[in-house]
Amino acid sequence: MITRRATLALPALLASPAWAWTPDRPLRLIIPFTPGGTNDIIGRLVADGMAQRLGQSIVIENRGGAGGAIGADIVAKAPADGHTLLLGGSGSLVITSFVHRRLAYDPVRDFAPIGLMGSGANVIVVNPALPVQNLRELQAHARRANPPLNFASPGVGSTGHAAGALLTQAMDVEMTHIPYRGTGPVLTDLVAGRVQVFTNALAPMQPQVNAGTVRALAVAGRTRLAALPDLPTTIEAGFPSVQAATWFSLFATGGTPPDRLRALHAALNATMADAEVRRRITEGGVDVETSESPEAFWQFYLAERARWGEVIRRGNIQADG
Repeated sequence: MITRRATLALPALLASPAWAWTPDRPLRLIIPFTPGGTNDIIGRLVADGMAQRLGQSIVIENRGGAGGAIGADIVAKAPADGHTLLLGGSGSLVITSFVHRRLAYDPVRDFAPIGLMGSGANVIVVNPALPVQNLRELQAHARRANPPLNFASPGVGSTGHAAGALLTQAMDVEMTHIPYRGTGPVLTDLVAGRVQVFTNALAPMQPQVNAGTVRALAVAGRTRLAALPDLPTTIEAGFPSVQAATWFSLFATGGTPPDRLRALHAALNATMADAEVRRRITEGGVDVETSESPEAFWQFYLAERARWGEVIRRGNIQADG
C-alpha cells in the first residue's frame, strides 16, 4: 500500500543537497536468501565493485527465510547511517509484504532508496523426466495429472511464488506450491525430480539448463533472452498474460540521510557501468538497469508495489499463519 507518509517523504529527499559522504567503517549487505541464487550472485558481484569505489569493505550476510522478510527486518531495524544495506527486489520487498499479513516492519516507511541494478524475465523450467516440450504440452499434462503437479519457489512471497501462481491461473490448471528457502535447494530437488516445475531468473539455473538436467520451456517476458535465443517467450507460446520479471536493487534503512543515499547510489551506478560487471550479469540472463537517482528508483518501487499488490489480491495468495 502506498502511504501518505511515503509520498510526503519524497519531496524532502529531493530538496536535500547532494553532500559528499565516505563511510568510515565496513558496510554490511544483507542478502535475504540463501547462497547460490540470483540475488546472491549479483549481490556479491556488486558488493565487490562498490567496496572498491567507497574505499570500505562490504561484508555479505545471507539471511534467508520467509520470502526475504527475515533479512529485510534486519535492515529495517539497523541504525539509519548508511552502513547496512539490503539487496531488495520484486519478491523480497514487494510481493512478500502483501502475502505476509503480519510483518515486523513497514515496507515503505522502514526503507530508503538507493537504486536499481537489473532485472530479468523469469524462465519456466521443468524436470526433464516430465513428458512436455512446451507450455501447451505442460498445460495438457497438468490437466491429466493425478495427483496434481507441483511447482517450487524460493519461498512464500517470492517472485517465483507469484509467477508460478500466475502460470497456473493462465493455464487454468491445478498445481501444488512447494516453497523452499532459496533457489539453490529448489534446483537440487528439481534436478532430482522431487518437484516438477519452477519459474525463476535464469542466472542460477543456466548451468542446469545448458547441461540438460532441467528443461526450459519459455521466457516469461516480451522478448527472448540473448543467453537462450532459441527459447520462445510466453507470448509466442500462447500465454501472453504470463509476464514476470525479477528485479534487483539496493535499499538502506529508512531515515538514512539523503547525502549518504546519493553517495551509495553513485558507487552503485559506477559499478554497474563497469564493462566486466555488465558482461557477467548479462550472461546470467539479467538485463542491467540503473536508476538516474534514488528518487527515481523510489517512484519505480512504489509503482511496482501498486502493480504486484493487485496481482496478489486477485490470486488470493497468502502466507500461512
